[in-house]
Amino acid sequence: MKDAQKPDHVSLTTLVSWLREGRFVIPDFQREFEWEPGDISDLMRSIFLDYYIGSLLLWRGKSSNFEALSCESVYGYAGEGKPQLIVLDGQQRLTALYYAFFAPDVIHPKRANRYYYYIRVDELMEEAYDRAFMYEWRKGWSKILDDCEAQFEQHIFPLSIIGSEGLVLFKWIEGYQKHWAQRLEDARQAGEPGGIEQAEIAARNAEAFGEYILDLIQQYQIAYIELDQELEVSKVCDIFTQTNSKGVRLDVFDLINAMLRPKGLRLKEMWRQASRRLNFVETGRMNVYVLQVMSILQQAYCSPKYLYYLLPGQEKQVRDPDGTRRTEVLIDNPEEFEQQWENAVDALEDSIELLRNPQAFGAIKASYLPYESILPAFSALQIAIQALEPAQRLAAQRKLTHWYWASVFVNRYSGSVESTSARDYMDVSAWYRDDDAEPALLTEFSNRLRDLDLRNETRRGGSIYNGVFNLLVIKGARDWISGKPPSHRDLDDHHIVPKSWDGRDDVETSVDSILNRTPLTADTNRHVINDRLPNEYLQEMIERNGREQTEAILATHLISPAALNILLRKPFSAGDFDEFVAERQRTIIDAITNLVIKERIDLAPELRELDANVEKVELALRGLVDQRLGQDASQLPGHLVPQMRERMQSYVRKHPGADQEYYRSLAGLLEFSDLRELEQIITSKAHWDQFSSIFPSKGDIAQRFNQLAGLRNSIRHSRTVDDVTRMDGEAALAWFERVLKP
Repeated sequence: MKDAQKPDHVSLTTLVSWLREGRFVIPDFQREFEWEPGDISDLMRSIFLDYYIGSLLLWRGKSSNFEALSCESVYGYAGEGKPQLIVLDGQQRLTALYYAFFAPDVIHPKRANRYYYYIRVDELMEEAYDRAFMYEWRKGWSKILDDCEAQFEQHIFPLSIIGSEGLVLFKWIEGYQKHWAQRLEDARQAGEPGGIEQAEIAARNAEAFGEYILDLIQQYQIAYIELDQELEVSKVCDIFTQTNSKGVRLDVFDLINAMLRPKGLRLKEMWRQASRRLNFVETGRMNVYVLQVMSILQQAYCSPKYLYYLLPGQEKQVRDPDGTRRTEVLIDNPEEFEQQWENAVDALEDSIELLRNPQAFGAIKASYLPYESILPAFSALQIAIQALEPAQRLAAQRKLTHWYWASVFVNRYSGSVESTSARDYMDVSAWYRDDDAEPALLTEFSNRLRDLDLRNETRRGGSIYNGVFNLLVIKGARDWISGKPPSHRDLDDHHIVPKSWDGRDDVETSVDSILNRTPLTADTNRHVINDRLPNEYLQEMIERNGREQTEAILATHLISPAALNILLRKPFSAGDFDEFVAERQRTIIDAITNLVIKERIDLAPELRELDANVEKVELALRGLVDQRLGQDASQLPGHLVPQMRERMQSYVRKHPGADQEYYRSLAGLLEFSDLRELEQIITSKAHWDQFSSIFPSKGDIAQRFNQLAGLRNSIRHSRTVDDVTRMDGEAALAWFERVLKP
């Protein structure tokens, strides 16, 4: 048997040529090609990052064997071929390589479209690997394969170029490098600092990528074992069966555990002890998340490649901004590794407790956690807060909360998350220390919120579905019978209009939508309400508790009085249901705006209401000033305008889609005024006559502005709201509401 096996290896460029020539064939007893498009992309990533992808088991064939095993070409191969090697183990990998490198004109076997694989060169060179290896299926995208200039401009390297014959690859690299060298020259001649910097980075990356890709295809080796062609078919089939029945996939945790054993560390035992503290979250990746927290804190990256640098004494190559390279060791010894591990476990445990807290993040059951994959970034950012000065920590916690909810409602952590975690850690950490360094994610969230369509959120466990459910818990959603918030042990996801309702087939929105769901106790849901319509059980609730009390309880479920009126209609029609979900959509979006964008989620419920009332007075004062000054921005006191314009311009820079024309108007500028500036406008000599008919005296207005500002600043700067400040503020609110009443 020893003589019948020939271990060997082949370079990537040679393997590609063998695929082009049709040397590989698949025996009929092999299963079909089963990999998903993402699996192919992952294989490309492994190859380009110089990871081992396993060895191939091949059998040197002959015509009788090809016929006996009914061999076929690799999926997508259209040529006549020169069959030489029967693939016993490695069919999925070889087929994936062919599909990526040759882009055959056939649909993906598990999809309805043809797929194209490519590399984002800019992301690869910046080591953002989970965004570097991409695929596309839209039919129009095939045009980019014929447009090199578009590829160069967008930093797209189609992997099918590797499968091309002749000098295509070399010409592409040369063209890409010349394209960005010319763009750099043009930017220098135009004297555009931003354009020069961008072109310099792209030109440098183009040069580096050329060296990278040529070195890869020549130096990357794929191992294979070739069985002698004279082996009997029965023996070959037995070898195949044994090979494919004992495969066990090792993940990065297993590999690091093996590498730590010689250093005296038993990572699996460390995990067994830690897992008891982290078992609330139902995922098989929590052991890797611990390593990722360690990695983020040590080097701000957490992809598998970077986790290996956590090994004690492991050297890491670092490239400084000036292009020079140096080596560093992240963790010096096993004792330091154990300490870092414990710190990461502590951070994850604290984060899970915080996310479970019904007053903080509301994920009181594991199944209602919007993401598991956000935990490494969230935990590392919690540790970063502890490194701040005490005076900065409250504000940083509010920023972390804002980032978290923005991530939930834009589905930020639903796909590949490793580079997202790293980038968010760096961006939010910078924001902790600099208010002007607000991450772009927050603007994206604010802009997309009004277009968020909750009607299609029907899958419990989805990010947005769970996020809304968590907000209902935070709002203190009370049970409709007991009046108490349901506990995590006694929580049901209740259909407000039951699934058994006869009209469910005629509505535009599924009865499973989050807009028709709310948390109740299991007893109330299953035994009191059961399958009844709300016009029956809510009417009973009103008769039992009164209309005012019923509305108060439903308000904790973000069900408005208008929505209640719709639910009480008899008969209850499909049109009524659609009207109800539209009203609840509006109410929930308003609640997200109020709690998250206006950052009231960290406030006690009674302070949220006070803060909202302060905002109403501010808006009313701005509207009054705009009206009394005739919508004329030139009427503003000159010394106030520069500050307001500076705030406005800062906002516009962060929000490129903002209506700049509107913000040059008086109403627009007043959005960037504070309470004290509004007071100065109203009491100024130039304008007092325009306001004296509304306000009794300047003395009264000064007192009330002082009281209101004291309450507002205590709430919004996370200071304790003492009884005197609160009572004075409430008195000022009542006064302003009275004098500003139309």
